[in-house]
Amino acid sequence: MDFSIKTNDAKTSIASLKSGCIVVGIYENKKLSPQAQALDNLGKSSGEITAALKSGDISGKPGSYLLLRKVAGVAAERVLLIGLGKEGELNDKVISTAALCVAKVLATLGGNDALIALPFDSIKDRDLAWAIRTSILVLRENSYRSDGLKSKKETTSEGVKKVAFLATTAQGAAAKEAVAHGLALANGIELTKDLGNLPGNFCTPTYLANTAKKLAKDFKLTVEVLDRKQLEALKMGSFLSVTRGGDEPPKFIVLKHLGGKAKDAPTVLVGKGITFDSGGISLKPGAAMDEMKYDMCGAASVLGTFRAIAELKLKLNVIGVIPATENMPSGSATKPGDIVTSMSGQTIEILNTDAEGRLVLCDALTYVERFKPAAVVDIATLTGACITSLGHHNSGLFTRHDSAHDELANELLSAGKATGDTAWRMPIEDSYQEQLKSNFADMANIGGSAGGSITAACFLERYTKNYTWAHLDIAGTAWKNGPAKGATGRPVSLLTTFLMNRADRAAASK
Repeated sequence: MDFSIKTNDAKTSIASLKSGCIVVGIYENKKLSPQAQALDNLGKSSGEITAALKSGDISGKPGSYLLLRKVAGVAAERVLLIGLGKEGELNDKVISTAALCVAKVLATLGGNDALIALPFDSIKDRDLAWAIRTSILVLRENSYRSDGLKSKKETTSEGVKKVAFLATTAQGAAAKEAVAHGLALANGIELTKDLGNLPGNFCTPTYLANTAKKLAKDFKLTVEVLDRKQLEALKMGSFLSVTRGGDEPPKFIVLKHLGGKAKDAPTVLVGKGITFDSGGISLKPGAAMDEMKYDMCGAASVLGTFRAIAELKLKLNVIGVIPATENMPSGSATKPGDIVTSMSGQTIEILNTDAEGRLVLCDALTYVERFKPAAVVDIATLTGACITSLGHHNSGLFTRHDSAHDELANELLSAGKATGDTAWRMPIEDSYQEQLKSNFADMANIGGSAGGSITAACFLERYTKNYTWAHLDIAGTAWKNGPAKGATGRPVSLLTTFLMNRADRAAASK
């Protein structure tokens, strides 16, 4: 689907604009948006849109819509009326609902193109650029398919292939930039979803490494992939302990987007890349174990974010680090009670081999010290306890409590709020660290069932003392189960917006 901007000045009525379908909004109290009003009562008609409202053919409530054909005096072949709720109460939720209605209707039309002329400039606390980006993401989400491995693809109608958004001449530049941002985000999200949805026999650590290499080639990034011997030389005993049970070789991926100045400290993203998590010797229950192919969604979100920022040519130094492996049971697998030494030199008593995400991340978090980062954010499907705490709406955000970490937390929370890819800040306090005590090592890798997501974050925090750090637990947001089963692409929107905001601030300070 192609997206563009159609600019129109006040002298030209939108009724004269040719299109396969023009989309306008109507309100619940039988009032027309300015764009709908411009199509109604044109002298050659009797107010067909008003007549449709009065007849009750469309209520105007969010989620309602009505397709009219060959409206007299309107150059477009079709007019799609979209319900926007009560006048004066247009908000982000209503626009998202409206965009979904538009997506579903356009997917069934025979016309080649469509023009979206909704009142994007009257949304509470949002702007035209946000509305365009959101609409693109919804339209692309509706057209996304995960049938790449089916012998017969899902049957879908052709639908509309070209979509333009109506903007004034003055809005044109900002609107075109919003289209570029929306497309980059959509492409990054789709890469993340594609990787997450692939089964473990396809999406192996080597596959993730090859994906990073392809991104580097396509967008002129820098990539380095470390293998087992190099990891052993680095003394990554914690990460390597997870790799022992599987046949797939581990990969440690370092991807660099150097869009800022050479002297600028990079922002680092660390993504958990467990391409299949059986639990190891602490074997998971069989029910829904297939969903553990999604345990690499942290890694997938890093790759998707790099896809987005590279397409945008973001003027910021960003480094992605992905420790990738399977977690499998075998005669050579790490056992409960084993003690390993992490890259930092700290020893860990592994009481549960299914708490493996923190074991791969802690060595990655030690490794990134060499980059002297401005900030580090790790992203991981880390704990089921986070789902218990926050459900599937918010990712869990964990940081220390001081001015630098509060600022980082606020940056991430604001980016989530701006995109709808939201997070909620959870505590990290010394009192929780007590649960990680071990009689035989510097720490245990679990702290019991109480506050499980918090003690997991506390474990990671021990490896991040030398820089500003945040942890995103995406166990509840990275994928859906049930009839809508599949990767969501979260938190690519949050991360990309976070980095874009950082780039904007860096540019403004120079």
